[in-house]
Amino acid sequence: MTGGPIVSKSRRRSQSGAAPSRLLQHGAIVRALDKTGATLTIEVADSVDSTNSELLRRQPTTDVHRLLLVSENQTAGRGRRGRNWVAVQRGSLTFSLGWRFERDAAQLSGLSLAVGAAVAGVLDRSGFGDIELKWPNDLVHRGRKLGGILIELSREALGTTLAIIGVGLNVRLPASARNKLSVAVTDLASVKANPAVDRNTLLAGIASELATALERYSRQGFAPFVSAWRQRDALAHQPVQIVLPDGKTIRGVAVGVDGAGALLIEDGPRRLRFVNGEVSVRRA
Repeated sequence: MTGGPIVSKSRRRSQSGAAPSRLLQHGAIVRALDKTGATLTIEVADSVDSTNSELLRRQPTTDVHRLLLVSENQTAGRGRRGRNWVAVQRGSLTFSLGWRFERDAAQLSGLSLAVGAAVAGVLDRSGFGDIELKWPNDLVHRGRKLGGILIELSREALGTTLAIIGVGLNVRLPASARNKLSVAVTDLASVKANPAVDRNTLLAGIASELATALERYSRQGFAPFVSAWRQRDALAHQPVQIVLPDGKTIRGVAVGVDGAGALLIEDGPRRLRFVNGEVSVRRA
């Protein structure tokens, strides 16, 4: 396996309460998580190539269900459609959570939207307001990308599916990191005036909310998350351009998502439906 050593590990019945720290600290995360009642395994790494890749490598021989791996540094972080994810040591929060669903992969089409709604809710309660969601996997603030979600699915026996749920958040990005990116980005430090961002406490809050959301998704699918997602829909009623896998484009107006998480586009009299993963969406 590539990547740095895992420095700590624990299984605890695990929101806030951790002492502020510049570095990610296993003990601080677990103490904060303890208060929520969520049961997760927490691992903190100094460095890995990608937290998603690390859990995928383990999956054939290790049960990674409810295992959350967070890394201070990622050397080869990945985003959707093969894009690179730029992470900054002490300035980003990048982690992956393994979760097993008693569902086929085809029934998980709205999962990234549910995850986005859960993460945005925690940020909102932490004082970072006006967070929107851009279909299917981006967190944005005033049109600038704040974070992203990458979900990779593995089909298992007897109709179960293992999801590796990767989340990346920009906490405090220096100009040198922003200049490497081809899209407009922002960070939590820019969203809230004079923020005191303790990544340990923030991670614990997100992890707890994700556990609750994923348990609900396991029982009910995307339907319970539709309303929350629509309230944060960054593309609602906006003209957009859809780029198809073959490079062709379709223009229309985004009119939200359906109960399965598919993007709905109105193109004149037509209403078109696009599922997660097959297209790229841009503002027209």
